[in-house]
Amino acid sequence: MTEIVLDVRSQEILRKIISGYILTGEPVGSRTVAKLTREGLSPASVRNVMADLEELGLLTQPHTSAGRVPTERGYRYYIDWLLKVGQPAARDRALIDSSLSRVGGELSEAMEVVPRLLARLTRHVGYLVTPPVSDAVLKHIEFMRLHTRRILVVFVDRDEVVTHRILDMEEDLDQADLSRAARYLVDAFAGKTLQEIRDGLVRLMAEEKARFDSLLSNAVTLGTRYLDAESEERRVVLDGTTNIMHYPEFSDVDTMKRLFETFEEKHRLVNLLDRCLDPSGSRVVLGSEIDDPALGSMALVASPYRLVDGASGWIGILGPTRMEYDRAVSLVDYISRLFSTLLTRPNP
Repeated sequence: MTEIVLDVRSQEILRKIISGYILTGEPVGSRTVAKLTREGLSPASVRNVMADLEELGLLTQPHTSAGRVPTERGYRYYIDWLLKVGQPAARDRALIDSSLSRVGGELSEAMEVVPRLLARLTRHVGYLVTPPVSDAVLKHIEFMRLHTRRILVVFVDRDEVVTHRILDMEEDLDQADLSRAARYLVDAFAGKTLQEIRDGLVRLMAEEKARFDSLLSNAVTLGTRYLDAESEERRVVLDGTTNIMHYPEFSDVDTMKRLFETFEEKHRLVNLLDRCLDPSGSRVVLGSEIDDPALGSMALVASPYRLVDGASGWIGILGPTRMEYDRAVSLVDYISRLFSTLLTRPNP
């Protein structure tokens, strides 16, 4: 796409139109813009600039007699070139500081608090995505027999995040064998990432001893099956999904249904983040860039957070394209920075 270059006047008018539309949801007319410009332009002069912006694909006119509204391309120009992001308001910072101080440095507690906090502050959908499970560090693991050849795995990582997984096994093992295998894995691999554990199990499988030692064989089999099931999976927590119902953009029943189906299939959001986002910094992704028809009328704001071992996840919000980007980005950035500081702070 050809880069658009706007003069100062055109930038100011585009900013006023987008700000007005975000605030009211109604097309913004030339008379309204003329009253807000620093140059004191006439409505006729503003209309000429609006026509130029429309020709560039940054604005559109819903009806002949109506004002203009921003297109997705207009939003993208605004976000990339005109958006000014400052600190959140003092009241918002106080709420964030207080909420996260109660969480401390535990990711497991923050998985509920952070999405709820983002949803409350923005009235959009707040989310938190954990680092890939393969980056998790083993603290404890248990295998529990549910019934014949079916086992529940409970994995606890160093950040006290608990993962449950049901495995269907080819061989039936009694609870005593399962407990011994779990103790072996904890003794041998506590403090190691799942990838390091996988590498260790591969080495054990190559050893002759694993063929004849039933304890070792069970541990290798169960550990390998669990790791294969987890793969690169991430966990995602959403909060505030009903906030979407308050926006007229999503009043259509079919649109609402597709959105909530996407919220239920959380892996779609995780895959989207992995495709669209750069872990080096915050990002705003719009409509068609999201590459998911159900989210075509939405925007996604995201910022990474980091754990003490260097693994990273995402926090952010999903909302209508017509959102207050300056406030949304400032809140998400502030929370991600503070959250990362808490998670990487040395234990007292």
